Amino acid sequence: MKFKNTTIYSTHIESPLGGITLAATDEGLAGVWFDRQRHWPDSSGWQTDAEHPVLREAAAQLADYFAGKRQHFDLPLDLSHGTGFQQAVWQALLAIPAGRTISYGALSAGIGKPAAVRAVGAAVGRNPISVIVPCHRVLGTNGSLTGYAGGLERKSALLELEGAL
Repeated sequence: MKFKNTTIYSTHIESPLGGITLAATDEGLAGVWFDRQRHWPDSSGWQTDAEHPVLREAAAQLADYFAGKRQHFDLPLDLSHGTGFQQAVWQALLAIPAGRTISYGALSAGIGKPAAVRAVGAAVGRNPISVIVPCHRVLGTNGSLTGYAGGLERKSALLELEGAL
C-alpha cells in the first residue's frame, strides 16, 4: 500500500496477539498492522507520534477489545488509500457484526459483484485496518479459516474472542 502525498503518523502498541503498528492521517485511522503481517506498507517518512489523538484513541479501543470490553469501534477511518473497488470491499467489511462471519462469495454478492470472488478476496487481504475493519470475519465457502494477512492463528483467536468460533 502506498499512501498518497499525506503526512502519516504512527505508533507501536502491544496486544495479546503481538505487536501492532497503528497509522493515522489528518482524516483518521489509516492502518492497523500486526508485526510481520503480509502486505506491510512502506513506512519510510512516517512521523512517530504516540500522542496523536486518533492513535491514542485507537490504542485505547483496541485494548478494550482485546480485554473483552468492546465489540464495536468508534473511530474516524481513512480508507482513501485503496482503489475504488478495494474501498467498496472494506466498507462492506464494516457491516459484518461482531460474532458473525460471512463467506467470500456472500461478500462478493453483497457488493453487487458475485463473479468477483477472487478480486474480493484480494481486496480483503489488502485491508489496511486489521481488526477494526473486520476482515477476519470472512471465511471460505465451507466455513474454513482461509486467508488472513496477520496469520490464521490470529484470525482464529480474533473469532474466538468475538464468540464466532
